[in-house]
Parts: sequence; C-alpha cells; structure tokens
Amino acid sequence: MNNTREVEVVVIGAGQAGLAAAYHLRRTGFEPERDFVVLDHSPGPGGAWQFRWPSLTYGKVHGMHALPGMELTGADPARPSAEVVSGYFADYERTFDLRVLRPVDVRAVREGTGGRLLVETSAGSWSTRALINATGTWDRPFWPRYPGQQTFRGRQLHTAQYAGPEEFAGLRVIVVGGGASGTQHLLEIAPYAAATTWVTRRPPVFREGPFDEDAGRAAVALVEERVRQGLPPKSVVSVTGLPLNDAVRAGLESGVLDRQPMFDRITPEGVEWNGGRRVAADVILWATGFRAAVDHLRPLRLREAGGGIRVEGTRAVADPRIHLVGYGPSASTIGANRAGRAAVRDIRRLLAEGDPVAA
Repeated sequence: MNNTREVEVVVIGAGQAGLAAAYHLRRTGFEPERDFVVLDHSPGPGGAWQFRWPSLTYGKVHGMHALPGMELTGADPARPSAEVVSGYFADYERTFDLRVLRPVDVRAVREGTGGRLLVETSAGSWSTRALINATGTWDRPFWPRYPGQQTFRGRQLHTAQYAGPEEFAGLRVIVVGGGASGTQHLLEIAPYAAATTWVTRRPPVFREGPFDEDAGRAAVALVEERVRQGLPPKSVVSVTGLPLNDAVRAGLESGVLDRQPMFDRITPEGVEWNGGRRVAADVILWATGFRAAVDHLRPLRLREAGGGIRVEGTRAVADPRIHLVGYGPSASTIGANRAGRAAVRDIRRLLAEGDPVAA
C-alpha cells in the first residue's frame, strides 16, 4: 500500500530557520498539511536550543534574534536559555498554527516521479515539488582526530554533551577550541576544576566595541563566498571574532584564558607538544564546533568537489527545487529569518513557473 503524501513544499527542521520559512509560507497563502509540512526530529519545540546546557542562561546568549511576526519579550535573563527559547518556539508554533510533525526522522531525500522529490522518513514518505532544508548543525558535532586519541585514559566529550561545570570539580581539564563555546566553558569550569588548559589551532581574535550592521554584512559576505564556491561553510561567528566583554576581560586578566598552541599528540595521561612539553589531564573537552547536517540529501548528489553544497542565496545551484536555510551565511538567527523569507519567495516563483527538472 502506497502511503506517500503529496504537498507543494516540505520543510525539514523546526529551529529558527525552519520556523521562519514556515511562517512565510503560511503568510503567503500556503496551508499547513495541505500545501506544506514541517518535519522535525527533536522531541519538542526549541530546535537546538532545547539541548543547551543549563548554565547557559538567556542573559549569556549572544545575538538571539526574534522570529518574524512575534517578539520574545519579558524573558528572565537568569533562566536557562533552553527553557526560554523552547517556550518561545512552542508559543510561536501555536500562534501561527504551523502544525509541526515530531518526532520525525528524515532518512533520505531522493528523486521522485514527475519532477518531484521523495522525502523518506520514519513517519512515511512525502512527495514534494520543493524542499526547504533547515536542519542546522547540532546533530553533527565535529571531533578532530589527533595521534594517540584512542589511548587517553580520561574522559573526552564535545560541547554537544556538556551539561555544566559541576561535573569537572577537582579535575584537570583541557578545553580545545577558540570559539564562543570554548571561552564560555573555560570561564564556567575554572572555579570548579583543579586546573584548566586552553588550546586552539589559531590565536583567538577578540573584538572590542559594538558589532554594527556594516561589520555583520562583511562577516556574512565572507561566509557567503565560500558556499558560492561549493566549499563547506564556516560559521558566521568564526569570522567575527570573540566579543571582549567583562567576563572575557576578567578571564584574560586571571590567566584562565591563557591560550596555548594546539598540542601535537594525545597520550594516556594527557597531551604533548613536539619539543617535550606535556600537560596531564583527566578530561579533554572538544569545543570544536559543528558541521552542516545534510547527509539525508546525499542521494541528490548536491556536493561539489570542494566538499560543500554550492548555494546562490538559499538555492542549491545543482537543483533549484532545494533551498538551504540556516546554512553558511544564514546560520545566525537574524540570517535564518531573512533566508526563510528569501527561500519562500524563490519557491513561489518556481512553483508558478512549473518545475524545471524533467521527470
């Protein structure tokens, strides 16, 4: 029995980018469940925010931008960001009647019949004329590989598994990574740990002063150029530098944020540099970022020789039916909002003209 359902648009993911896209679909006349469907594999509303560690309070969040059509107001800065944002997203879904289906795991997107795409999931299949992919990066934590890594007798974990600083009490901790998560982890862990060591591949760049609109546009342009060339995207944060706020200044002055160059190997007891320097450790915390979660698109063969998906705006150059929002230059919360609107505009034009891809 064929249980494939037909819609005009499938949205994969209900984080900031997916909800922004769903909002613009709804606003321009698409009806949930009849014309489009939003599929989300998470257990509840909140996108990746629902998995953030409890000590990341809303007041510590950098640059959280409201979803289109509904502001986030009155949030207690002392509450965990996971609670604040998940509640906001849940209200948003109800307010605009987006009818997100969850938990639904998308297993593959492949060529269907009649110029349509076939989206295969744990809840059956959907046949669609266009796809908005908004799967983000949280499901693909990046773990670098170093010689001796498997020999380490202590614990290794990634930011995605970080639950708070208390579990590191009395331990010697090495934090790897020069981004915002790495510095936040260090500043939280240091009061509890017996010792901390911070290592990064490149010297961190600290940014003073406000991050204005011109600086934001310049940062996004750098990331955008990579995806236009078909290279794997870097995060917007990676080209903006780290904000030099009061907490970071205190960490620099106290020596907690004393950056060391990347070690050359991992030993059973810790890490080691060429030349003989060693640091003993009980824990290595990899704050090394994430990669785009797009493996379900593999059957469509969208990847370029450079390893990424070539994108113009939000549209995959290799297949105009596919739009990637929250990918590369639109990976920030404000970028995701704009990308959702742009993707819907292009998809409306595509559907009005008829599919350019032959069956």
